[in-house]
Amino acid sequence: DTSFGTSPGYSCATDRAEEQRRQDRLPYIDDSPSSSPHLSSKGRGSRDALALGAPESTKASELDLEKGLEMRKWVLSGILASEETYLSHLEALLLPMKPLKAAATTSQPVLTSQQIETIFFKVPELYEIHKEFYDGLFPRVQQWSHQQRVGDLFQKLASQLGVYRAFVDNYGVAMETAEKCCQANAQFAEISENLRARSNKDAKDPVTTKNSLETLLYKPVDRVTRSTLVLHDLLKHTPSSHPDHPLLQDALRISQNFLSSINEEITPRRQSMTVKKGEHRQLLKDSFMVELVEGARKLRHIFLFTDLLLCTKLKKQSGGKTQQYDCKWYIPLTDLSFQMVDESEAAPNIPLVPDEELDALKIKISQIKSDIQREKRANKGSKATERLKKKLSEQESLLLLMSPSMAFRVHSRNGKSYTFLISSDYERAEWRENIREQQKKCFKSFSLTSVELQMLTNSCVKLQTVHNIPLTINKEDDESPGLYGFLNVIVHSATGFKQSSNLYCTLEVDSFGYFVNKAKTRVYRDTAEPNWNEEFEIELEGSQTLRLLCYEKCYNKTKMSKEDGETTDRLMGKGQVQLGPGFLQGLSWPRPGLNLPAIIEVKLSVKFTSREFSLKRMPSRKQTGVFGVKIAVVTKRERSKVPYIVRQCVEEIERRGMEEVGIYRVSGVATDIQALKAAFDVNNKDVSVMMSEMDVNAIAGTLKLYFRELPEPLFTDEFYPNFAEGIALSDPVAKESCMLNLLLSLPEANLLTFLFLLDHLKRVAEKEAVNKMSLHNLATVFGPTLLRPSEKESKLPANPSQPITMTDSWSLEVMSQVQVLLYFLQLEAIPAPDSKRQSILFSTEV
Repeated sequence: DTSFGTSPGYSCATDRAEEQRRQDRLPYIDDSPSSSPHLSSKGRGSRDALALGAPESTKASELDLEKGLEMRKWVLSGILASEETYLSHLEALLLPMKPLKAAATTSQPVLTSQQIETIFFKVPELYEIHKEFYDGLFPRVQQWSHQQRVGDLFQKLASQLGVYRAFVDNYGVAMETAEKCCQANAQFAEISENLRARSNKDAKDPVTTKNSLETLLYKPVDRVTRSTLVLHDLLKHTPSSHPDHPLLQDALRISQNFLSSINEEITPRRQSMTVKKGEHRQLLKDSFMVELVEGARKLRHIFLFTDLLLCTKLKKQSGGKTQQYDCKWYIPLTDLSFQMVDESEAAPNIPLVPDEELDALKIKISQIKSDIQREKRANKGSKATERLKKKLSEQESLLLLMSPSMAFRVHSRNGKSYTFLISSDYERAEWRENIREQQKKCFKSFSLTSVELQMLTNSCVKLQTVHNIPLTINKEDDESPGLYGFLNVIVHSATGFKQSSNLYCTLEVDSFGYFVNKAKTRVYRDTAEPNWNEEFEIELEGSQTLRLLCYEKCYNKTKMSKEDGETTDRLMGKGQVQLGPGFLQGLSWPRPGLNLPAIIEVKLSVKFTSREFSLKRMPSRKQTGVFGVKIAVVTKRERSKVPYIVRQCVEEIERRGMEEVGIYRVSGVATDIQALKAAFDVNNKDVSVMMSEMDVNAIAGTLKLYFRELPEPLFTDEFYPNFAEGIALSDPVAKESCMLNLLLSLPEANLLTFLFLLDHLKRVAEKEAVNKMSLHNLATVFGPTLLRPSEKESKLPANPSQPITMTDSWSLEVMSQVQVLLYFLQLEAIPAPDSKRQSILFSTEV
């Protein structure tokens, strides 16, 4: 809650007096070389000298131990700062207690003694417990060493959690009493809305923040639920050989038992949708879809029969009952049309789920899948595995419910309209085609009796062809988990069009069960035989399918389709190929023809590079260039703080690419990117002219390629493990302290280049309403590029023709990299390491 310039646990001032003053106020942060080798070149040098005479394994273990102990200090620093904030909140609660108690004995009491006791129940005791803990921890962290013990303090704190039991049991009554007292007494209502908590009690001019009584009374409830998270963090970074380890384990055990006894929340569980296949009937197609009902997303199972479209909801099962469906609505195909929205009619507002929530779901799914694999390897029995699979099904159902955002509307002759949300134009077109084809065979309208409708709905259990949600839960153990790496695709040409049009193609790949648009060719004008010959590099994350959609560009607004309330271009054809070993086996650049409906054929070339090979950051043999050359070498040669290539690309993108939809996400043409790469490598004076004539996506691709081809990532191999551990910390104050200290420990060229890029990416996100690039989208694109470590010892596959697939640990690693960058993007301000660097960073020269 504090500004980053005065954040507890973080110091960046170079003036010794200022530094000493801050250390006197927050002495538990020690940035001296002896205790903080990560933040000191002297410390690094001595560590390297020590490692010369030690075996490799010993050196690695010593480094790991040292890094772990360093993280332990940062975690404790954050805990101490967090305790200080918590004590200020408890003080703010205690402040009005004394005058209220004094007034209770007068002829004009604000509250009765009983009301005061109920509202502020156990708050003084909680304050004393945490004050004693804080006073014990403060001097120990002040006199910090890696051997310092703190476990006894945490063990004692855990043993006093019983006071929280009393507070939590009384919490509901306290809130109810406080609310009644506010309604009955205006003076108390005024007091309860204006409680002041000091954000930093030791500062010369402490800042106070206004809080309501309701907010402050919830603080202890929040505190006790976070107690296990804090202990997890500390235990994780305490070596098992450390004397604190058994004490912290005991404190964690006490906290977990206590928390489970007061926090038994039953998570709503979705029912499994697995049933045996039944007899075939005239069912043409069925699928799980998301229906938009009065602004809320509802999971539906849709059945297309030979004469009607049926929307059902799966009933919850109980007591071993068999599966059943409820009918929500149906439309005879003769009465069904695809709704056309007039210019004057507003399209329904689609509630979008933040990308951060979707990413959090993906992390949960990847973790559960890793747990399932671990259980299977350990052969611990099927019960644990089944529980995890059920949990996986629940999370994937939730992801299916939250992810789609493209509207697909159907309209009934009786005047009712229904809206579905899907993730791709491919599915939308597929449903339309199937319905329209069947409508040619339907001639009569009809209505079903309640009995007929019930019989039809009951038959869906046997007739359904899709039993599970269309995500990874459907994959059998021996199926491919998908491809991880890069897919280079050349879209050559297309034939089969009946007349000349303005044509372009888009490419999609699947990720976590739904499809994402990855690339788009330029529009080839006035032709029936377009020759794009454009190459794209697409990153795959467990992908199994490549889709191609071919569109006619509509420049004349009067001819644009108004279906689904959007001014869309016309879809001319679509097709997909499976990215399995069979498709990729053979030549490195196969040239298959992809047949699309309407007798259209598109020529493609595809080359796959597995993750192992794509991540081998190979130093350039040509040190006079910029690609594959250490960033410090480039900046020293150029006498700049930020490489020329970074500044030029950012300048051009900010000049004409800020409103480009999908900037940095949509791939640029690979041949243009390679041309720019070559020009920068030879210091071509005409590079700025080249850039002004190129598609802006190619410039964005060049910038991404530069960072990806650095011999080591911008965040460096040395600090990468620490960033990954820092972002996983539960306590926000400890996380902030750790992440900012790590960031400012980067080499100067790396740090200033990152801050320059970060400032640019934030400006891109300001145009999110137009370019559709949120901070999260940008973090997804740049996180792995800036953090992904070198892999110097990648092993070659036994059979080079077989594509290498990765487990879900790769997904978790990528998501961690995304979260690190997102964290910095979301910070309102990052202080420069010193005033000199700040003036360099924001000077007009840069």
